[in-house]
Amino acid sequence: MRLTRFTDNALRCLMVLGLEPEACIPVHTIAVRMNMSHEHLVKIVQRLAELGYVETVRGRNGGVRLAMPATAIALGVLVRRMEDNLALVECFDPEHNTCPIAPACVLAGMLDEALSAFLAVLDGYSLADALRPGRQLTVLMRAMPTLPLAPPSPA
Repeated sequence: MRLTRFTDNALRCLMVLGLEPEACIPVHTIAVRMNMSHEHLVKIVQRLAELGYVETVRGRNGGVRLAMPATAIALGVLVRRMEDNLALVECFDPEHNTCPIAPACVLAGMLDEALSAFLAVLDGYSLADALRPGRQLTVLMRAMPTLPLAPPSPA
């Protein structure tokens, strides 16, 4: 099982926000702290806002902040909502299944059980659990090179 970069970056974005839950953090700052593409992060923030995990604030002091407490963000639910397709193998999707042995194959059931176990483990954790190292995480995020808070405007 491998999560998409989209989901991975969404989790990392929420970690930045969770460490400063009262702050409104510019998207560019999150991108710099977590070493990710600003453009990609904009799309992620839009999706997180659609799902109700974050709220965005426009203007000079604008940015992004959590829309709920970190304890209310269940990691399993978040992963299910962020991933477009959790089908580990082709036969999980009956519409596109071309596997000739699918009617007699038990492997799909085993893989489905493994996926369910993976998600069940994540269901036992919240964003707050991922933030337990608190200060240590903050120090590591701040160790990134200092860049301007906003992308430079074209001259």
